[in-house]
Amino acid sequence: MNNNYQEAFEKTRSAGIIAAGALNEVEKIIKPGIRTDQIDKLCYEYINDHDAYSAPLFYRGFPKSCCTSTNHVVCHGIPSNKILQDGDILNVDVTALKDGWHGDTSKTFEVGKVSVKAKKLVKTSYQALMNAIEIVKEGVCLGDIGSTIQNFVEAEGFSVVQDFCGHGIGRLFHQEPNILHYGKKGTGEKLKAGMIFTIEPMINFGNYETKILKDGWTAVTKDKSLSAQFEHTIGVTKEGYEIFTLPNIKN
Repeated sequence: MNNNYQEAFEKTRSAGIIAAGALNEVEKIIKPGIRTDQIDKLCYEYINDHDAYSAPLFYRGFPKSCCTSTNHVVCHGIPSNKILQDGDILNVDVTALKDGWHGDTSKTFEVGKVSVKAKKLVKTSYQALMNAIEIVKEGVCLGDIGSTIQNFVEAEGFSVVQDFCGHGIGRLFHQEPNILHYGKKGTGEKLKAGMIFTIEPMINFGNYETKILKDGWTAVTKDKSLSAQFEHTIGVTKEGYEIFTLPNIKN
């Protein structure tokens, strides 16, 4: 990518702020008794009200506007009439498409009073994402991102999902490069200013292995252990990085 990436950053920032705003609205309604299709409706309406489009809707045939992944669902859970229970953890993944550019983010919410082990898993997943973001700058290798996440997560006694990864994003929802959440330091492509991608580690309480359910979308842990995830869309700058998917970014 050439050095003139400011327009791409501005467009991604606009989309990212909307996606982050949708998650803020979700947080206000999360409680036992809420259905996941109510969350989907809220995300669709919030994004639409901000002159953007919910990118997951009909993407490769996906039927809803966001992904809702509960407990042992790793990712790509489909919103339904499923009712959230006290003690659940729930990842909500939203992507806003605004003026031809995407902003992609997700957050794992605690529903009511969750277990100590679930709290630790959620906290570790968030910290793994932020640890990885903090090393982003020109010249860092993609393997450094994966290594940072894997080393931290495994030291906490959890595992990193290897079947899904972060991705380049921009005018296209998913593009190169793939951002693995495991790997070896000093390997892979070197980051350059202007690159835009997601980091979105999925962390399992048990084994890292996953399987896809019969709906063709929903990924679950093979051992039915809990899974948590957080995601931001990131841009590489000359000075380091910018997180595009925060609700109130100073331009």
